[in-house]
Amino acid sequence: MNECVIRLENIGKLYPQQVTKLHSFKDRLIKKSNNLEGQWSLKDVSFDINAGESVAILGGNGSGKSTLLKVILGVTAPTTGSIMIDGKIGGLIELGAGFHKELSGRENIYMNGVVLGLKEKEIDLIIDDIIEFAELEDHVDKPIKQFSSGMKVRLGFSIAIHVDADIILLDEVLAVGDKRFRKKAMSAIKSYMKGKTIIFVSHNASQVKQLCDRAIVLDQGQVVYMGDTESSLDYYENEIVNEIVK
Repeated sequence: MNECVIRLENIGKLYPQQVTKLHSFKDRLIKKSNNLEGQWSLKDVSFDINAGESVAILGGNGSGKSTLLKVILGVTAPTTGSIMIDGKIGGLIELGAGFHKELSGRENIYMNGVVLGLKEKEIDLIIDDIIEFAELEDHVDKPIKQFSSGMKVRLGFSIAIHVDADIILLDEVLAVGDKRFRKKAMSAIKSYMKGKTIIFVSHNASQVKQLCDRAIVLDQGQVVYMGDTESSLDYYENEIVNEIVK
């Protein structure tokens, strides 16, 4: 029986709206009826992920996917519920997330490595590999603000796969960049991350089928389906995408 390394129980995340002064009883009634106290990005989300699994998170825009990854990574705290993480966690959850635009690519590698729990000497051992995989030898000492979106995602992805984490979170990281690098990245995930636990957010059905054992479908902040990759993609296409198109 595989060991559970991620467990979410009834996770909710409320983003409060800006508080405005209410001048009358009528204003307070309107506030209550319109639920202006905030917006629930996640509601009663519960699931387990076992060691070594590759799990996709599917959902339309605004379904709560990125918020869910931020909760798992610890970037934001849940409003309700509890979360258990067993193992070192890292990853790339947004294009350019964690990069300081005034620092060079090299300096950002060190900064991100420290955030992910590495010591400077440990980063020294892998920095050349990170730069080479990202194909940024000629640019790594320039400020990140001069990087293209493709260069940023290559650097972020390279950091993610070279840091020795047990759990890797990847959010649409293969949506940017040329076809050749996306193919290289897919190969790297299969080889560098073999045996690791992966949570993968993507709208690309082909990538999900290649990488993931099963999937979780979110809609309006709630889990609406969990199952094997094929049936989850079918549900997502038929119940979520087709409804949006109608």
